[in-house]
Amino acid sequence: MRIRNHLVAKYFPELDRYFEQSEKTSLAVVRWCLDPSVIAGLEYPKFVEMVSSGQRRLSQENRLQAIWKMAVDSVGCEVGPTVAFTVAFEVQVMVEGLKQIRERIRDIEEKIYEICSQFPEYEFLLSIPGFGPDISAKVLGAVGDPFRFQSGKQVLKMAGLDLSAERSGKTSQSAIPVISKKGKADLRYALYQAAFIASTKNQAFIVYYTHKLQGREREPGIKTKMRVKLSAKLLIIAWTLMKKKEPFNPDYLNIE
Repeated sequence: MRIRNHLVAKYFPELDRYFEQSEKTSLAVVRWCLDPSVIAGLEYPKFVEMVSSGQRRLSQENRLQAIWKMAVDSVGCEVGPTVAFTVAFEVQVMVEGLKQIRERIRDIEEKIYEICSQFPEYEFLLSIPGFGPDISAKVLGAVGDPFRFQSGKQVLKMAGLDLSAERSGKTSQSAIPVISKKGKADLRYALYQAAFIASTKNQAFIVYYTHKLQGREREPGIKTKMRVKLSAKLLIIAWTLMKKKEPFNPDYLNIE
């Protein structure tokens, strides 16, 4: 985002639209010729040689041609000779830094997968919609031995997804229950992301989530509240699968 919001937005704002389509191509343009005036002065084959290597698909070829043509009429700031070295150095640091961070993340993810794969429960967690390697690892690490919990309430309390209510100065009827947030914050965040992905990508979860919203669509914040509840349900499902050592089945959504 720093590359897009700082460098691209300032010098070649038209390029930003292509980041979603092909980040690799866009980063190559930023790294080697961010200044639109430089691109505009290059013949197309020379521009392609600078930012691409090997065979290119038709879609990539079309993007490169569009970027090359856009540079002529770009509204971005001209880099200019007085700051060219500074901008080039900043681009190098940011782009190469991004690549190094991503390489480290890949190495860490591979190590996490290597360690977690030693536990049979990890495979069953990965079968849950919305659960990728990272979220499954967090749940596995937080739950540990699933049999140490006597009930689902204990599991939810561990994550801070159990319900509590602030009753100071209120009657029990007027107190509004909310999640306690006294447990593991990183686990709650991971489960919410899993709930968001599952409720937007998986058909069974979309149907379940839509049914829970039915008749309450106009309530302020209801979508977030329902996804928090879905987070809690996902944790209970994960705990159950770890105990039973079986993959996810959509029927678990109908178990209250």
